[in-house]
Amino acid sequence: MENKDSIIRMFNVSKRYGKKHAVKDISLDIAAGEFIFVTGPSGAGKSTLMKLIYLAERATQGQILIDGMNIDRISYDRVPFLRRRIGVIFQDFKLIPNRSVFANVALVLEAAGVKQLTIKNRVMTVLKTMGIADKANAFPPSLSGGEQQRVAIARAVVGNPRIILADEPTGSLDNRSAQMVLDYLMQYNDRGATILIASHNIQLISSTVRARSISLVDGVLAGTARML
Repeated sequence: MENKDSIIRMFNVSKRYGKKHAVKDISLDIAAGEFIFVTGPSGAGKSTLMKLIYLAERATQGQILIDGMNIDRISYDRVPFLRRRIGVIFQDFKLIPNRSVFANVALVLEAAGVKQLTIKNRVMTVLKTMGIADKANAFPPSLSGGEQQRVAIARAVVGNPRIILADEPTGSLDNRSAQMVLDYLMQYNDRGATILIASHNIQLISSTVRARSISLVDGVLAGTARML
């Protein structure tokens, strides 16, 4: 039965590279406002699953619905409009090194055609939330790993997306910085965003009681469980 509150639905989704399946026959139903960990060893298909959701890759077979929209039917020129609903946080940050922290975060709003005054207010508000407003004029190479990840989170959330995807966002961080990243994502979950985090950090996962854990093994859905 369809869940009317579903924001992400997958029906028998597979992705092949040549003859090899990165993910195979995945069916999922994720409700709006859920906090999800996608777990599994390296090579299990976690990153591929994320890429399929924000259309960095297209499924070889199956269907994916985002907020009721069948993304397999979206033309390439409509992909940017889909991505305005989705914020993405990468393990390696993917910040532009020769642009300031402010400019990196503002890019999302500039691409959406937001007015400059609104951009300034929204960017500074989210930088304050992340505790890095004092770094607005700094450049990414001068920041610590934890600070760069907070900039990456700010960029992902500044457009108020309904879905936030984080691909191993704490993989290169120490425990304190990793917990800080998780705390920030919980704040946005409290505001209604649906959060999906691909991670193999068992300590981080077990500390998040509100989450549901989805396990992948060799690209296949191996189980799903609510954290107690």
